[in-house]
Amino acid sequence: MADMTRIKSAPPADDEDILIVGAGLAGLFLALKLAPRPVTVIAPAPLGEAASSAWAQGGLAAALDPLDSPETHAADTVSAGAGLVDPVIARLIAEEGPARVLDLISLGVPFDRTPEGALALSLEAAHSHPRVARVAGDLAGKAIMGALTAAVQDAGHIKLKWPYRAVSLLQDANGRVAGIVTRDPKGRLAPLTARQTILCTGGSGGLFRVTTNPPQSRGEALAMAYQAGALIADPEFVQFHPTAMDVGLDPAPLATEALRGEGAILRNGSGEPFMGRYHEKAELAPRDEVARAIHSEISAGNGAFLDATVAVGKDFPAHFPTVFAACMAAGIDPRLKAIPVAPAAHYHMGGVVADFWGRSTLDGLSVCGECASTGAHGANRLASNSLLEAVVFAARIGERLQGSGLTQPGPSEGSVAADLPADELMSLRVSMAENCGVVRNAEGLKRLAGEIEDLEAANGPARALLTARLMTEAALAREESRGGHFRSDFPESAATPRRTFVSKPVSRAYSEAAE
Repeated sequence: MADMTRIKSAPPADDEDILIVGAGLAGLFLALKLAPRPVTVIAPAPLGEAASSAWAQGGLAAALDPLDSPETHAADTVSAGAGLVDPVIARLIAEEGPARVLDLISLGVPFDRTPEGALALSLEAAHSHPRVARVAGDLAGKAIMGALTAAVQDAGHIKLKWPYRAVSLLQDANGRVAGIVTRDPKGRLAPLTARQTILCTGGSGGLFRVTTNPPQSRGEALAMAYQAGALIADPEFVQFHPTAMDVGLDPAPLATEALRGEGAILRNGSGEPFMGRYHEKAELAPRDEVARAIHSEISAGNGAFLDATVAVGKDFPAHFPTVFAACMAAGIDPRLKAIPVAPAAHYHMGGVVADFWGRSTLDGLSVCGECASTGAHGANRLASNSLLEAVVFAARIGERLQGSGLTQPGPSEGSVAADLPADELMSLRVSMAENCGVVRNAEGLKRLAGEIEDLEAANGPARALLTARLMTEAALAREESRGGHFRSDFPESAATPRRTFVSKPVSRAYSEAAE
């Protein structure tokens, strides 16, 4: 087994106050909300180049229509989450969402407008009202990140540091988080201390062979936080986007859900519409239902294709430019032909447990965005609620920290595991997709658990392996089907919904030895 590398550090200096790890929507919006308090943001690449946020096509859900309401939005969120959404959190994000959309507009995000000047709101699956604010059809993530990047670059209180990756949390003798250990492109490790650390590192799709996420999104926040003793919730719940473009690219381009909202139809290779055989809402069924239907058609050898030739047709270049460009690059003209699609790992509902104000169970550590588990998404995230949750909780963390005095941690230390070699990482991704994907069963999950154990024996507790193990063990323990977690050997849902919580007892012996 590979050895762990230990990095020690002195307490934070006076100017090492707040550290944000990650430069997606959650991290940048939070940094702006902290003004004028000084904050450092670290990222593995220049702003906008390594964040899933920039790839979000659908938009941001908020009850902005006069016929809509936060109560209805919250009810839709609870319904989609298959019994595991915290209704208080659902109501919180629904009520605070409209104000956060106004914040983004003030930062220059050019949301689509009607001819009368109102926000143009789209309908997506499992929403009872049109409430998704979009930009140029499918450019919401790119436009939001562009506006935030410009604002951050102009902000005098934000210090940007890249390209660095966080590979471990620093902790003092009492377990208080005191910053992170960074790794630079040359592999050099160094401590970066802070009085408050906020993880905004995204999801875990990069652990699966087919994903819509950046490849470096491998659930690293979960691994680092778990290793430090934080509470993790619901790691088994992964949302597989039903309509990733099946054109052999890694990561897979996304055919936004808004296409089905506009009337696009899912057909098999014979041209037959098939969703009506699986769900009464057909193409507008919840994502997990659509993903399993497509998986079934592909497994049966029928193939799956998204036909928008009538619903969108000649308007494709103007209304959905991102999808149109990806299709044309793959040799498919979506105005004339249906798009081959397949489910892909897209969003991790599980994460590091966070309270109403984004605090984790470890002193000195907050979490925000996809790596957090706030109770907002349950077993199946409602479409376009991810950007909403990110901005709502970023604003709440900013409000909490804005004028607060932060406790000074003591001398600290972090333990760093080596990264998993590229060939073994690909082997893990293939096995995760096959055995912990859209359809799961005990035989496959046990086989996967054994493969992870063998990889850990050879490579040590690499972060990718640790997160994969948390997901696999939780999926094996949940002997029911619920939301994004479907067990072919336990196809029914249990009568009583339950969440999964897991944490690791952590020894502080190293601190005593250091003294």
